[in-house]
Order: sequence, then structure tokens, then C-alpha cells
Amino acid sequence: MTIVRPERPGDVSVIRDLLASCFPTNGEARLVDALRGADRLPVSLVADVGGVIVGYVAFSPVSSAKGAKGVGLGPIAVADQHRCQGIAGMLVREGMRACRKAGFSWAVVLGEPAYYSRFGFHPASDCGLADEYGGGDAFQVVELSPGGLPVDDGVVRYASEFALLE
Repeated sequence: MTIVRPERPGDVSVIRDLLASCFPTNGEARLVDALRGADRLPVSLVADVGGVIVGYVAFSPVSSAKGAKGVGLGPIAVADQHRCQGIAGMLVREGMRACRKAGFSWAVVLGEPAYYSRFGFHPASDCGLADEYGGGDAFQVVELSPGGLPVDDGVVRYASEFALLE
């Protein structure tokens, strides 16, 4: 059985190792460490199967050009041997629920549109939003609470720690 829960202090090194194993470089692991160190991980969840962490998702602050505050989903990772079992979907759904509970009214993701549309994400450009990375249709947004989506608010900026990925 998979349990999705908030990360705990003892999970940090396991999360770091998981991220390093799921991406071509350790950039995402360094990013999450930097976000954590700057207290910019309002939602940070793990997927636990039998006491073993097999998945992870982070949500960090973003802001629009006009000052609207939201969250950005990512990175998200699932250990190779646990992929295609719905774990990433559980992490996204539980993460969005936790973001709503924390008072966030919208979220963005830079990812595969065919995958993230199942969670209600759609091209951010449809709402007059853009990203600083030139993601095009891969830059998507979802409203987490009614009326919470900023419209025509321009460029959405991620936390400064994302510069570590460049």
C-alpha cells in the first residue's frame, strides 16, 4: 500500500538520492535542498511503500508579474521500479490538496501537457500567463480554488533557487 505523507527531517537524504537517481544530473536534488534551506517548500510530499520512500513531489512559491502568489509543481520523481503504478498521480493529487489547504489558489507546472491535463492543468497562455523559461504549451496552470486564478498577469517567476538548474 502506498502512503503519501509530508516529508520528515529524516527523509532528506533519501529524497536527495531519489531525485539524483531519477534525473540526468543532481540538479533537482540540489534545487530541493536549496528550496528547503530557504524555507520555500510549503508542500513537500513523499510516497512511502512499506516504509520505503519511492516517490517525491515539491511545490514551491511562484508569483506573477502583477504580484499574485501561487505555487509551482516540481520536481516530481518516482523510483524506476515503482513507475506506471499511479504513484506520481497520487503525489500530484495529494500535493494539490495540500496546497489548497495551505491557502494557495493556483498552481503552475512545466511539464507534458498530455499528462498534466488529467489533473486540470491547461496552457497558461490561455489565461495570459507566461513563464520565464520559454516553456510554451508545456507551461500550464490550474485553479486550486474558485476565482483564484490570476488572468493576464504576465510572466510567472519561480523561486530564485531555480537558477541552480540553468
